Amino acid sequence: MSQPDPGERGAVLPRRGGASGPADPPVTADQARLVARLLDGLDQVPDAAWRVAVDAAGVGAFDWDLVDGRLRWDDRLLELFGLDHRTFAGTIEAFSACVHPEDRDRVSAALARAVDECGEYEAEYRVVLPTGEERWITARGRALPGPDGSAVRLLGAAHDSTSVRGEESRVARVLESMPTAFYQLDRQWRFSYLNAEAERLLGRRREELVGGSVWELFPATVGTAFEEHYRRAVRSGEPVAFEAYYPAPLDGWYEIRGWPSPDGLAVYFVDVSARRRAQSDVDRATARAGLVASVTEALTDTLDITEAVRRLPRLVTPVMADWCIITLLREPAPSSARTRRGVTVEGAPEVDVDPGWRENLRDAGYWHHDPALRRAVDDYATTRLTALADSAPLARAVAEQRPVLHRTDATEALLAALAPGPAYDAIQVLRPRSGAFVPLRARGHVVGLLSAFRGPERGAFGEDDVTVLTDIGNRAGIAIDNARMFGRQRELAETLQRSMLTEPPQPDDLQVAVRYAPAAHSAQVGGDWYDAFVQDDGAMVVVIGDVVGHDVDAAAAMGQLRSLLRGIAAHTGDGPAVVLAGVDRVVDALAVDTMATALVARFEEIPEDRRAGVTRLRWSNAGHLDPVVVAPDGTVSVLAPSERHTLIGVVPDQQRTDDVVALPRGSTVLFYTDGLVERRGEALDRGIDRLVRELTGLVADGLPLDEVCDGLLERLVPGGAEDDVALLAVHLGPRTDPATGPSGA
Repeated sequence: MSQPDPGERGAVLPRRGGASGPADPPVTADQARLVARLLDGLDQVPDAAWRVAVDAAGVGAFDWDLVDGRLRWDDRLLELFGLDHRTFAGTIEAFSACVHPEDRDRVSAALARAVDECGEYEAEYRVVLPTGEERWITARGRALPGPDGSAVRLLGAAHDSTSVRGEESRVARVLESMPTAFYQLDRQWRFSYLNAEAERLLGRRREELVGGSVWELFPATVGTAFEEHYRRAVRSGEPVAFEAYYPAPLDGWYEIRGWPSPDGLAVYFVDVSARRRAQSDVDRATARAGLVASVTEALTDTLDITEAVRRLPRLVTPVMADWCIITLLREPAPSSARTRRGVTVEGAPEVDVDPGWRENLRDAGYWHHDPALRRAVDDYATTRLTALADSAPLARAVAEQRPVLHRTDATEALLAALAPGPAYDAIQVLRPRSGAFVPLRARGHVVGLLSAFRGPERGAFGEDDVTVLTDIGNRAGIAIDNARMFGRQRELAETLQRSMLTEPPQPDDLQVAVRYAPAAHSAQVGGDWYDAFVQDDGAMVVVIGDVVGHDVDAAAAMGQLRSLLRGIAAHTGDGPAVVLAGVDRVVDALAVDTMATALVARFEEIPEDRRAGVTRLRWSNAGHLDPVVVAPDGTVSVLAPSERHTLIGVVPDQQRTDDVVALPRGSTVLFYTDGLVERRGEALDRGIDRLVRELTGLVADGLPLDEVCDGLLERLVPGGAEDDVALLAVHLGPRTDPATGPSGA
């Protein structure tokens, strides 16, 4: 009988791998000879132990004579197939008829391959018993050569593997029903098994994958976390767990767990792309909420419009954009009937734009998160307003007073609206993919615009992004408007205050220098003041004071007290203590609702003082800081009063006293308010010590009085004081006429 032709039976199916465990060793030549002996006369074999062993193992033997085509089975093999010597025809065709139709081609191909190669035969297949029952058979054998080297005989053995196959089937059913994807890689990194979920996630049928290398079938794994972890697991024998992204066509994030074994690597994986997207959305929402909070905190922390505009672009990038520009309207534009709701997107109909829109705009702040591109942003922001056409997105945002959005064509839209020049060249460098132009609103007005841009590496702006930018824009608009309102109020109060701080008189033998510096960072102007005038007897009177409170009210109260004190002192010609007591009574009588610190000093002389070369300083202190004296030799000291008195406006009938000290000519007396020395969280004494130290250094440098005053402000409040500062210094210079000069009782 002729041997079967594999080509007539069908394609050879790949053998399974991984699930059945290690393969049994093939039948050797010695074993084949023993099988032949068994088949030639098993009943006559003297070694009964051999037969007992074969029967106990359930192994049946076969001998296929390739010359005459006869196929002989022993009794055990016939029993496995549910046959006997009478019902088995003893041909290869009779054997094939017993094999399950789905496995027949595969078994025929294995037999043909063993015969053609004169090699080993191995097959696992199902047989259908005469009763209809199915049974799994595992067979192994070897083809034996004849004198010419070609196969003349195929000997082998087979056993029932139904129970093992049943366990494998149950395992396979579990793997197939799992919602988790699973595949097995052999020691050569080839797929040997994958379940249905793995087929779905990998996008390929198992017939395409089994037997193929994972590195060749999925080249994007090479050199990535996949390869790194897989090889480490096999090398170390330890399981691995990680998350990694695989690009298109899979385009997803996967959670991977790998367990090494002697057969290779078992891999379980789950598509976690949805979870990653959800987490990304949460992270993005958290970042945006944090951004809005940061913008609110940063912009409400300052009333300096320049500082507010400087901070905003650095906050918006890179959370919301790669770069942005803040534009201010010189005159806020009130919302009008033209204002439309929603967002203008690319392709929307053109609108009429006021030809003078540029004159009202000023690009005040800009930033790029990439230092290498900040120069290009600077070139664009400083030149774009004059280069933009009326069709520019910025012009449309100004005209419509609503956001204008270019999702994916920002570069094209900007280049089409720019005249050739630096701005055009800068956009060629920046190449924004997406742009959003959002008005900054406050109290029914548009006070500015935020232009935000993203490059091609980031996703385009969407409606939700515009919502966040609009929220930021509204908060920024309020901050900018507050800064403008504060600036106007501050300017008004400062103008009022300065109008009351007149220039001091300059007698021939006295030099008087005054300085006033409003608070640099406070929301309000204070009530600090100074004054200097000459009484009828020729004595010079100086005053330094500070009204409790701030803003226009404090400035107005300061004006009242200053006028009262000046009027009483000029009319009565009295000394400091009497003048302050008079102010106490008048404040009470006129119900002036204010309190203030004040120090009144009088420079006076009698003939004996002129001959001695000294001038008397008489002063009375109503809760104010003590004056500082610089002696002719440069020594600096603080003049402390013998008795301290309360503020003006507290006790109307309190008794006030004077202190008197004789100062040699060449001395300088400094009067000041607390803004010069007081610091938040610091003891006042430390500030006064600092004043003494800096004043000593300035005097040692031989500077004139005006430069000494300027130097004190520069050194003690270099960035501007937290409170107003009033400063008055009197230098006792040489007399031009010894017979004249300050005189008094």
